Amino acid sequence: MTNFESNVKVIPYSQERVYEKLSDLSNLEKIKDRLPEDKVKDMSFDSDTLSFSVAPVGQLVLKIVERQPYDYIKLETTNSPLPFSLVIQLMSIGEEECNIKIAISMEINPFMKAMVQKPLQEGLEKMVEMLSLINY
Repeated sequence: MTNFESNVKVIPYSQERVYEKLSDLSNLEKIKDRLPEDKVKDMSFDSDTLSFSVAPVGQLVLKIVERQPYDYIKLETTNSPLPFSLVIQLMSIGEEECNIKIAISMEINPFMKAMVQKPLQEGLEKMVEMLSLINY
């Protein structure tokens, strides 16, 4: 299993408030317009599922498979050329402040790892940055 992790970002809202917003994927409707349309297309979601197309990968569907209140939300692919799991981790650092980090785990051979490592890491950093800017 190969793991990739984003940097940690600080969010100026309580861990509980951020968790409540992110644990229902339909809340992402509000940030849909912030995504780069040349990279992410055909985005749709409900409370448990997120579906979108990413160039050059294609269609991805992620489903929430586990929620640990206030600590993390785990999603897994149900449709992806490379199956993976994604965990959004939240850590309280104060009454109205928390840290957020995103981690991806996937089975991948060393050759593929060399090809996907840089774009995947860049994608994780953009994703955590975007989540840190949401008005919770």
